[in-house]
Amino acid sequence: MSDDTELQRTPLDGLHRELGARMVPFAGYAMPVQYPVGILAEHQHTRSAAGLFDVSHMGQVRLTARGGRPRQDAARALERLVPAAMEDLESGRMRYSQFTNAEGGILDDLMVTAMGDHLSLVVNAGCKAADIAHLRAHLSESCEIEVLASRALLALQGPQAVAVFARYVPEVSQLAFMQAATWTFEGERLQISRSGYTGEDGLEISVPGHAAEALARRLLAEPEVMAIGLGARDSLRLEAGLCLHGHDIDATTTPVEAGLTWSIQKSRRQGGDYPGAQIITRQIAAGPSRRRVGIRPEGRAPVREGATVRLPGGDAIGTITSGGFGATVGGPVAMGYVAAEHAHDGQALELDLRGKAVAARVVALPFVAHRYHRG
Repeated sequence: MSDDTELQRTPLDGLHRELGARMVPFAGYAMPVQYPVGILAEHQHTRSAAGLFDVSHMGQVRLTARGGRPRQDAARALERLVPAAMEDLESGRMRYSQFTNAEGGILDDLMVTAMGDHLSLVVNAGCKAADIAHLRAHLSESCEIEVLASRALLALQGPQAVAVFARYVPEVSQLAFMQAATWTFEGERLQISRSGYTGEDGLEISVPGHAAEALARRLLAEPEVMAIGLGARDSLRLEAGLCLHGHDIDATTTPVEAGLTWSIQKSRRQGGDYPGAQIITRQIAAGPSRRRVGIRPEGRAPVREGATVRLPGGDAIGTITSGGFGATVGGPVAMGYVAAEHAHDGQALELDLRGKAVAARVVALPFVAHRYHRG
């Protein structure tokens, strides 16, 4: 077990250790990378039943318009920082977006939920200090920015996840993908969304930190539920073709290059006053010079982040940003950026695997079909 005395700990830290998790440093926290059954079994269990993830290291923020003004005022303010439309987001609905810089690059990606009189934001752990500073620098005059540091966040993912949680809160089964609501369970207020980052149906549950362990233990006592670590979380999201900030997206990649134009509503594609709007609008109209693609290497060996992508026997045209073994696919999978003219399905490629050339091809994303419940 690694020396993690200087790391922050989530409210489930003791439970992870009790369950035999291998703890690793991640975004300043001690986090479970895997449990004794191993990453492969955790991955497959999530695809077939239900996996419980601790994502309490992520940042939860409440954004409220000052002076008792309506939620739409806070949404309008947030639109100055993100490409997505927020003002038309109805209460109980979620939307994915990105904080962008002046070049259109992605400072972080985030989830935004409209809840009554406020917006709930969830941001990545590694970026949350910078994200909160960014919000305060630009929105403090118009919005109250409350960091919900005392709340934990659990993700229950997989085809049986909602049925399991409905034993405790039956109404969750009424939610569709990207919808959210609040319920009180055993005296604690939970905000629950039908969302996640595995490609499977499932829920994300914001719970007061002091109540998180008790809730996690109840869920883990259900026969369908297994504790899942960061290792399987990464392999699941890679199979689902979902971006990981700091790898597949960062301050040098735009939403258009990353294949995230779908997250920019039509009302915002003609421009806006958010950072980098002119560059992003131009790329939507004319196309970017490079694109994120799915890649299937031949053989059984995964090709990892940083590997050079070439035309067979020829020039370098890009770089791998995520790579690993797809347990559901039954072979190696990867994502990366290639020159736009070579970003079409079936394009033959050559990858550099520790000095050895590995044949590969561009394939459509996701590698495993999403199974979201759209209602």
